[in-house]
Order: sequence, then C-alpha cells, then structure tokens
Amino acid sequence: MLNYIYLIPLLPLIGAIVNGLFGYRIRKGWVGFWACGSTGLSFAAAVLAFLDLLSLAPEHRIFEQVLFTWISSGDFIVEAGLQVDPLSGIMMLIVTGVGFLIHVYSIGYMGHEYGYPRYFSYLNLFMFSMLVLVLGNNFLLMFIGWEGVGLCSYLLIGYYYEKQSASDAGKKAFVMNRIGDFGFALGVMLIFVTFGSIDYTTVFSEAHEKLAAGGVIVTTITLLLFLGATGKSAQIPLYTWLPDAMEGPTPVSALIHAATMVTAGVYMVARCSALFLMAPVAMNVVAIIGAVTAIFAASIGLFQNDIKRVLAYSTVSQLGYMFLACGVGAFTAAIFHVMTHAFFKACLFLGSGSVIHALHGAKDPQDMRYMGGLKNHMPRTYWTFAISTLAIAGIFPFAGFFSKDEILYETFIGGHKVLWGIAAVAAFLTAFYMFRLVFMTFHGKSRVDHEIEHHLHESPNVMTMPLVILAFLATIGGFVGLPAVMGTNIMHEFLGPVFTSHEHAGAVHHTAELDLSRNAFIWEWILMGISLAIAISGIFLARNLYIISTDIPERLASRYQSVHRLIFNKYYIDELYDAVFVNPIKNISASFLWKIFDVKIIDGIVNDTADFFMEFGQLLRRYQTGLVRNYAFSMLFGGLVIIGYYLLK
Repeated sequence: MLNYIYLIPLLPLIGAIVNGLFGYRIRKGWVGFWACGSTGLSFAAAVLAFLDLLSLAPEHRIFEQVLFTWISSGDFIVEAGLQVDPLSGIMMLIVTGVGFLIHVYSIGYMGHEYGYPRYFSYLNLFMFSMLVLVLGNNFLLMFIGWEGVGLCSYLLIGYYYEKQSASDAGKKAFVMNRIGDFGFALGVMLIFVTFGSIDYTTVFSEAHEKLAAGGVIVTTITLLLFLGATGKSAQIPLYTWLPDAMEGPTPVSALIHAATMVTAGVYMVARCSALFLMAPVAMNVVAIIGAVTAIFAASIGLFQNDIKRVLAYSTVSQLGYMFLACGVGAFTAAIFHVMTHAFFKACLFLGSGSVIHALHGAKDPQDMRYMGGLKNHMPRTYWTFAISTLAIAGIFPFAGFFSKDEILYETFIGGHKVLWGIAAVAAFLTAFYMFRLVFMTFHGKSRVDHEIEHHLHESPNVMTMPLVILAFLATIGGFVGLPAVMGTNIMHEFLGPVFTSHEHAGAVHHTAELDLSRNAFIWEWILMGISLAIAISGIFLARNLYIISTDIPERLASRYQSVHRLIFNKYYIDELYDAVFVNPIKNISASFLWKIFDVKIIDGIVNDTADFFMEFGQLLRRYQTGLVRNYAFSMLFGGLVIIGYYLLK
C-alpha cells in the first residue's frame, strides 16, 4: 500500500471538491456519504500503509514517493513527493482516524445547518491540507499544507459569518497566524540559502557539515521556524486566537484541537529535531515558552465559565507540555502526548458538543453556570467525558498519565528543575479546572432552565459512538508508551530511528550532575508517584469546592476580587494587544494610510492627472469651432509662420 500513499491526501480532496461543487444539488445524505466515505477510505489507506511500514526492518522504515517535479528554476528544484516514516506514519493515523470520527459525529451535530455541504467541503479540505503538511517530503510542501490549514481554520472558525463575533474570530486567527507564518517562511528561505535544497533528506543529512553547532545560522533558522510554531500551535505570544476560535461549530473545535492545525507546530519542531538539537539557545527558548504557556493558560482556565473556552485553554496548556518536551530533547515524548491528547481532547470537545446539543434553545447553552445535574440525563456523554477528563488530568492507567508523566520525567532528569516545577503546578491546575468543569456540568443540583430540563436527552448514536471509541482510546492509548520500570516502551522503539542518537544530548551533563543514572528506576517511581499525587490533589480540591462546599468559590472571589478579575479577564492580554498593536495600526491606517496616502497621494495623482487632461481638452475645444473660415485662417497663419521661419533663418 506504500506505493499508493498519494491516495491518503487525495481522497479527502475529492470529497471536498464533490461537496464544494455539487453539494447543494444532491441530497443531504449523499453529502455526508462523500465527506465521511472519502475520509474513512483515507483512514483505511493510512492503516494499510502503516502496516506495510511496520513490516520493514526498523532501520529501513522510510518510504519516499516522488510524484512529479513541481518547480525547476535554475538551482531551485522542488519535487512533489510524499514521505512515510514512523513520525509521519503516526501523524497520518491521528489525522485520518480522529478526523474520520469527527466527520461521523458532524452528521448528527450539523444535520440541521443550511450550509451543510459547505461545512463538509471545508472539513475535507482541512484534512487534505493537514495530510499534505505531515506527508510532504520537503519544506515547501509542508508550507503549502501549513497555509492550507490556516485557510481552512479561517473558513471554519468564521463558519457562522453572519455573526459578528464569529467573523471577527476568523479574521483574528488568520492575522495572528500570518505573523507566525512570516517567520516560518523566512526560516525556509534561509534553509534553502544555506543548503541549496529544501528536501528533508538533504537538509538533515548535511546539517552537521554545513552548520556549526550553536552557530548564528542554525539558531536563526530554528527560532524562525519556532515563531511559525507559536502561531499554529497557539503558544505565547501568538496564542490569543485559539480561545476565540470557539465561535466555530464544536466539531471544528475538536478537529483543530485534536487532529489538525495546532499539532502542526509540534510536528514541525519534531521533524526538524536534527536542526533544533544543534541550537541550544533555540531549545531553551522552546522549553521556556512551552512551560510558561502551560501554566499561564492553565491559570486562565481556572475561572472560565464557557465549557468550550475551558477546553480551549486546556489545549493551549497541553501544547505547552509538548513544546517543553521538545525543548528538553524528548521529542518522542512530545509526539506521544500529541497522540494521547488527540484521543481525549477530541472526546472532550465532542462531549461538550453533545451537552450543547442537548441544551439547544437555552439562553446560553455553553455557560456551565446554567448546567448541572446532566449526569443522569446523558449517561453515555457523561462517562466518556469523565474518562477523558481522567486522562487529561494524568490519572493512572489512562493515556494522559503515561505521556504527561514521561514529559515531566524527561524534564526532571534533564536537570530542568525549575521548568519541571512549573509543569508540575500546571498539572495540578489542569486536574482542578477540568474536574471543576465536570462537577459544574454533570453533578450537583440542576441549574438548567425549567423548560429546557424537561427536554434533556442523550445525543443520537451517530454522535455518541465516536465518543465511546475515543474514550476507549483515551483509556488504553497510553500503554504503547509504558515507562521503563513497567515494561517496553513501544513508542520509543518505533520513533527512535527518526530522531538522532543525540535526542537527549542536551540533558546528558545535567543527568550526571543529579547522579540519577544509578537510580533511574527509583527516580521514575518517585516522579510517577508525585505526578499522580498532584493530579489527585487537584481533583479533590475541585470536588471540595464544587460539590461539597459550593459557597467557598464565591467567597474567595469576593475576598480576592482583584486577582479573580485579573485571571477571569485573561490577564487583559487581548486588551494589551489592542492598545499596543491593533488600535495604533488602525489609527495609522485611518489617519495616514487612508486619509493622506490613499486619498491625497494615490487618489490625488489619479484625479489630478484626469483634471489636467480635462483642462487641456477644454483649452483645445476653443479651437474646434466647426467653421471653415477659422480652419482656413489657421492653416494660412501656420503656413506663413513656417515660410517666415525659413526666410529669416
């Protein structure tokens, strides 16, 4: 099947074209069939290709298929080719598998939308773009997919374009990603200038020959690439678009947060591990930004009341963990967390969509303050949501425990004790605010509007079955990455050949300082115990505040109003950006670029040119009298002037 890997991105593209061109001319059932069928076949092709990859010896698990020469201009030659190796293999399974479940869920969730064909066309195009990003064999194809997912996120976040907030959110996501993409594009250009190629194989194999470790060039390249990652994967300072992206339909949120878009930055950094490992400054920047983003976003999630925004900030925080792992050299742990996060975050978003679907008609169906007591009305949604919450909180034996614990372990043994402490606190906050969400939504006394409460019901099977599958994966998905003290780590064995033998080079000297090499197993047990204790503490605190003593949160908010207001308003970062960047640019655009440069200079030149020729034409009109005697006189006068000129010469 490896010889047919082009079908993996091609099939969703066909679905996007069919629904985009003919969706409004065919029955709604056929729209869903084309959308889900193309994605399901893509997933089947990905599974078969992955099995073929597994059949190869570990050192030979890389397959490259060149489709055609795309660009040939002097020394700049780019081939349109696809590459499957363990890293892209895992990513294509995540994108197609989780994406397929989200497509199926969307049939029920979006069934009454007028723009049904448009929605599925965009969704299929999103899948195609992400698959091009992860399967492309060079940086330019990655960039095409990179821009494609940016376009699709804009289209889907602003799906309800007649709603001002949705339209603004789409534009915000588009503009903020352009900032990061500018850095990414510069990084790719610098790679070509340095290597004369943008092909992965050439760049990574020649990196140690053409770049000096820790040098200015490799540091500049990696920092520019990481700037692009901060935009796509919503890290400080370019994270503010992702919470606003909740204006789109809930399945879109699930696709963006779990299988596409935000995982692109982590994948890109992991793919470029050979470059990042040569740039210790860039590695430190990645680790610090990741750790700070993890705790920063987690703290904002503490007091949010919109169920989807809580999940959005949890995504920003979890992405911070992934970048922390990349920054300390634990690229395998980062991809492992990408995988487990895809399972439980997709389930959580789709579960929130199930809740919103049940509360349809309520004043604010996303506000947790008007929920409560939904457990008995929606048992399947509740249990799948609870399992995924246990996973993201890091409770054994759910998937999130293994991947998050590995990141914390790698950070600690790498000697990054401060970063480990920040990440540990973020883990506590995650367990707290996620179970706050569960308790406020599903437990306690019902706060649902009386009329709505009588109509509460479980979502249809087409929506709940994807939840069950994702919850199952969130339960068992972590066992492929068992800690060394528990058994074989399949993820490390599988991804090992992709990353260099220096994957943990940045942590070697720190490990010696901590003298952990002799007692690695003991330290791993200790750190696992600490991680589990932290998560359990957060859960018990949430239970105490939102189940047992429900009056305490309000009393604390009243006592510490300034702190509560600061965090509730997201540290006023959006307002700060508006004051420092947005409003000055708008004012300059209005006062200078529009009123002076555009109106007076551009329009002035055009209008003055027109006025000149109009005046000149008016002058010439005086000599166009239509009388023969005037024309005869002009000709005689002109002739006399010419004769006089030659006589006097």
